[in-house]
Amino acid sequence: MRSVTIRIALAEDHALLREGVARLLESEEDLELVGTADDLPKLFALIEKETPDVVVTDIRMPPTSTDEGIQAARRLRQEHPDIGVVVLSHYAEPGYALALLDEGSNGRAYLLKERVSEVEQLLQAIREVAKGGSVIDPTVVELLVTRSRKAPSQLDHLTPREHEVLGEMATGKSNAAIAATLVLTERAVEKHTNAIFSKLSLSGEQDLNRRVKAVLMFLSDATAD
Repeated sequence: MRSVTIRIALAEDHALLREGVARLLESEEDLELVGTADDLPKLFALIEKETPDVVVTDIRMPPTSTDEGIQAARRLRQEHPDIGVVVLSHYAEPGYALALLDEGSNGRAYLLKERVSEVEQLLQAIREVAKGGSVIDPTVVELLVTRSRKAPSQLDHLTPREHEVLGEMATGKSNAAIAATLVLTERAVEKHTNAIFSKLSLSGEQDLNRRVKAVLMFLSDATAD
């Protein structure tokens, strides 16, 4: 059975990188590049014309070269909530990832630009956000996990293993993927996630909402210092 084609709009102001990513996308049978842009206004024009499934965008580009990728993600959350966004950045800065996920993690990915050379990670992120999932670059997650906290937090009640599970959850992994990474059974991971939700007072939430809120608490706590 043939897979559904994912239509992609690409925004990147550096011509060489834009061309490189474009060729990569065009080489995949299940991906279709519908157009490219080198600044934010052109990106929005492209989105209105083509209505892609996923936008892959640089975090900084004209007109201000500050946080255009985050701006695009926020606007799309309001105007085109079904469009996934993969933000590419040079910066392993938790604050950017937190801003990207501020209005929800579904359909959002934050990757360092070095992942462009690690083809499968970029392609996996695109396919994940296309189906409503989320991905945070492993380097950013590692930074969050190792960063010390100055103030007491609800996360202080988690065991070391629960911290590991939550850290993997923050990268957008399912329970099955977390189990494979941490060499646990899915039942054990489910037990740990339920304990996490209980300790973070999220037991009454729907599963998707509580996973998102747990990740946001994780990111907020790690960036508090």
